[in-house]
Amino acid sequence: MKTRISPAVIGAFVIGGFALLFLALISFGGVSFFSKPQRFVVLFNESVHGLDLGSPVKLRGVRVGRVVDLNLRYDARSGRSVVAVVCEIGKDAMTDGRGAGIDVADRGELQRLVDRGLRAQLGVLGLATGMLYVELDIVDPKEFPADKGATDGSYVVVPALPSAISAFQASASEILSKIKRIDFAGLSEEVKALVAQTRRQVAGIDVRGTVDQWKRTGAALEALASDPAIRRTLDELNAAAKDVRTAVARLDGQIEPAGREVTQTMAEVRRSLLLAWSGRAFDPVMMRACTATTCHRICFLPTSYTNCPQFSRRPHPSRRPHPS
Repeated sequence: MKTRISPAVIGAFVIGGFALLFLALISFGGVSFFSKPQRFVVLFNESVHGLDLGSPVKLRGVRVGRVVDLNLRYDARSGRSVVAVVCEIGKDAMTDGRGAGIDVADRGELQRLVDRGLRAQLGVLGLATGMLYVELDIVDPKEFPADKGATDGSYVVVPALPSAISAFQASASEILSKIKRIDFAGLSEEVKALVAQTRRQVAGIDVRGTVDQWKRTGAALEALASDPAIRRTLDELNAAAKDVRTAVARLDGQIEPAGREVTQTMAEVRRSLLLAWSGRAFDPVMMRACTATTCHRICFLPTSYTNCPQFSRRPHPSRRPHPS
């Protein structure tokens, strides 16, 4: 006998299923039935492949909304088509410094955020999947100014920033265009000409003759170094150098005392001359005494000084006027 299922049980099961679906939409789908979310539009001048309806909208990595519409628009000013991405953001998605919620559902408040630097760009959810999302951020409005000509009659326009993907593609395209401009055929011809010229120059060098000449030069140097006369000459030069060092050392030892004696002698001569010329009349006796003292001092100087040409050379006689 079949067991009859009560219609009340079936109804309860259906109602429970709808309740679970409702909770799932609220929790994971970002659908709000109790507050009206604010919508805005972003005009992207790049490919949005990987961005679909329901893709997340994040602010500094925190999900605050979702994408609700995608469409193409023709920009008559630039003559290009742009992708209009309509996004939906929750009412209490942002708070101020005091923790109070910013009512982004108010269009005027959202426009003030745009004036302060709210910008949007595309981000990558995963390199493997290639899925994109809309990333919101607040930047310096002077560094990234908004396009005053980008307007929309229904929504606030949030200016778009170039994404990392578009910047990479632009750099790659620029590199490829520069590579294409390189004249590889011309470079190949120049390299071939350079190699041919190098071969001709190398072929013109008499390598064998140069090697033989170096061998003869080395043999001559070896014979010169082994010559007994050269060795004797080097020994004599070494001995002469030792004698010179010995003589210089001896002379250095005699210079200092001789210098002191010369200084003392000149000082005494100066004092004697001042005494001889101190009076108005010339005193020959005093002059002869000064001359004798000077000669005596010079005679007893060291031999190394009295034998030098500087001391043995007689000075030229000079005429000195007699004092009146």
